[in-house]
Amino acid sequence: MQIVKYGDPVLRAKGARIEAITEEIRNLARAMIETMREANGVGLAAQQVGHALQLTVIDVTGADDRPSTMLVDGKEVDLEEWSPMVLLNPVLELGPEKEMGAEGCLSFPNIVSDVPRSARVKAKAMLLDGREVEFEAEGLLARALQHEVDHLNGVLFIDRMTSAAKVSIAGKLKRLQKSLAR
Repeated sequence: MQIVKYGDPVLRAKGARIEAITEEIRNLARAMIETMREANGVGLAAQQVGHALQLTVIDVTGADDRPSTMLVDGKEVDLEEWSPMVLLNPVLELGPEKEMGAEGCLSFPNIVSDVPRSARVKAKAMLLDGREVEFEAEGLLARALQHEVDHLNGVLFIDRMTSAAKVSIAGKLKRLQKSLAR
């Protein structure tokens, strides 16, 4: 699938809630996982492939330099068994403790900046098999969840950057928008 770049209006669209898990949704999720992996990403939202839906895929298992923890029913689980995650209609409850961390985005090639995020989140979502899941996440998984759920609501990581960080990437953003206009 083609990854939509910064400047495309679909990136600012709030995704429609998924009411039924159809074959089309399953196929979209499979294609998104493949696209995310080909691009060496850890997450991909439906908006990033041109679909304004509440659907994201996440897989942080290859990011050994940025560990993650996932708890289901208060017990730590093996991320390998839960990955790649396909989350439908996810909702997050953000923890109070914030931390700065480097973040990039497949829709913003070659742009990385520190972004403040909650260190811990509680997530509630539907899985592709129709089950509801609730879990807690820390580390890169918490950051990826916040980044992807923002996408599902039309919010981009540049919106979360500090003013200084935005100024430091302003030139790169202008070049990215110009390349899209061509």
